[in-house]
Amino acid sequence: MSLSSIYILDNKGKILISRDYRGDSKDYIEYFVKLLNESEDQNLHRPVLSSTEASFAYIKKNDLFIVCIIRKNANIALIFAFLRKFLNTMVEYFKELEEESIQDNFVIIHELLDEVVDYGYPQITDSKILQEYITQKGYKLKKKITIPPVVTNCVSWRPEGLKYKRNEVFLDVIESINVLMNANGSLVKAEVNGVVQMKVHLSGMPQLRLGFSDKLILDNSHYGSLEDVKFHHCVQLSRFNNDKTIYFIPPDGDFELMSYRLNPEISPIFLLNSHVEHHAHSRVEYTILLKSQFKKCAIAHNVEVQIPVSNDVDSPSLSCSIGAASYRPENNAILWLIKSMAGGLEYYLKAAFRLSSFVSDEEERKIPIQIKFSIPYFTVSKLHIRYIKIIEKNDTKSLTWVRYTTQNGDYQIRIV
Repeated sequence: MSLSSIYILDNKGKILISRDYRGDSKDYIEYFVKLLNESEDQNLHRPVLSSTEASFAYIKKNDLFIVCIIRKNANIALIFAFLRKFLNTMVEYFKELEEESIQDNFVIIHELLDEVVDYGYPQITDSKILQEYITQKGYKLKKKITIPPVVTNCVSWRPEGLKYKRNEVFLDVIESINVLMNANGSLVKAEVNGVVQMKVHLSGMPQLRLGFSDKLILDNSHYGSLEDVKFHHCVQLSRFNNDKTIYFIPPDGDFELMSYRLNPEISPIFLLNSHVEHHAHSRVEYTILLKSQFKKCAIAHNVEVQIPVSNDVDSPSLSCSIGAASYRPENNAILWLIKSMAGGLEYYLKAAFRLSSFVSDEEERKIPIQIKFSIPYFTVSKLHIRYIKIIEKNDTKSLTWVRYTTQNGDYQIRIV
């Protein structure tokens, strides 16, 4: 990949800042403005515009255009990846990327342009590395720049020389369940989104080796029943493809090691039966039966069931076999709170309201019941961390902690 120059333009095509890397694209930006106007007049939105003189790859952000001029054959996917990376770097420096922030940070942007590209080839694009020697407070680089060691290290995501008194690794497997069920208990959709989240406080430059349960075997982007598996860029994919073990040198602090999706044919975590009975425009009665479908040794914490009611009810009368129920008029709903609920149990809630003579329950029937919960030490996918090994040169003793949590995503049950 190579590019000739970079321009940042306002929404009228005025040049705010530019950097010419090869000296072969003078005044070619005028062709881009002309091509862009023609494209907009024809209601076409092309990410790449071309003329006989050059090609122009660009992205738009808050009425600003970030444009790369290309005069040689280049990998356009890499060009756009670089543009996105550069845009994200500026956002991290300035928070809001707009014309005023470009003008206020003119010097810093020039410094960034000098560092991220050399003679048309991307160099350093990691914002954490750039921020080590281009600070937002100082608008000019010091004359003698000390390049951080991490710039010349192949492990760009982790600085050298880290030291901790207490070396620890925390690993969380968190799965969020999205469910939509009909009133008869049949599933309309069920999806599980999972992440393997890590917090690493380790000295030096350790290598970690992580193994999952033998029941799961990765094949391309599928890991057993898991789909859309994505790894952090620190994972050595070549070694993983050979022995199905994750090798990586971790970033320092919090990061997401892995994410995945699951579309299983599963029994819902919670089943809910609801019965609503109206009595001749005088009162309405609700009977809610909640059943936990997970294994008996697991316990769901902070279970919340929100049941919609008509917007013209009063004189509530509520009773439940466990927890506490209350009427929330600001939400037009009953809120049933259960501090903890083990698997395989069943509880009920009964509610009665007085109605006015002109109430309509149509709106209430369209709004589904929502359930919130958190179940520690439990996963729907059966994903299990078999071992975590920490390989360090100095043989420092380290502690590892692993937790599993299943929680609600968008968990809804229709009343009718």
